[in-house]
Amino acid sequence: MTVEAVIFDIGNVLVEWRPEAYFDRVYGIERRTAMFAMADLHGMNDLLDAGAAWQDTVYDWAERHPDWRTEIRDWHDNWIKLASPLIPHSLRLMRALKARGVPVFALTNFGAQSFAYARGEYVFLSEFDRAYVSGQMKVTKPDPVIYQMVEDDCGIPPERLFFTDDRRENIAAAETRGWQTHLFEHPQGLADRLVDLRLLTPDEAR
Repeated sequence: MTVEAVIFDIGNVLVEWRPEAYFDRVYGIERRTAMFAMADLHGMNDLLDAGAAWQDTVYDWAERHPDWRTEIRDWHDNWIKLASPLIPHSLRLMRALKARGVPVFALTNFGAQSFAYARGEYVFLSEFDRAYVSGQMKVTKPDPVIYQMVEDDCGIPPERLFFTDDRRENIAAAETRGWQTHLFEHPQGLADRLVDLRLLTPDEAR
């Protein structure tokens, strides 16, 4: 089936998203392990992805866990260091698709305000033909509603959408709707798949 648009997840596909690595580096593994076990920072981030106010939510969480107040505030104050570095080969693939005239979308669990901030740091975030951001949409992957919203907005039949994401549950939800998918594990795997689909030549996918 011909692909009419390629949809990228962002975290761990185009940009590394490994908050634990930042906290390990800055505060040490032992302190980070205790903090993540007690403060449920991923649960806090789920609220942001669903549309909660960024600074207010993070600072409130910090006050609820005063033993880690400084560290938790980093989720806002030093956020760009949590969401880095870029994954260069993935970015080349995205831009090669655009150069070929293939529409390229984003579908990402991402806070509305942190996405707006990130666009000032990462130019490529403004290069998508359409960006579907959970914090703006008020629903997150893998809820079927977010995939339906994408379909309704872009008007492309589900079977002509190609989606890559690093989380199995997000891929499974897209497959249920009939999307073509690729579970992202490394850029070369995605490159090979794009070549197989004849969306890029081998040279373009390097």
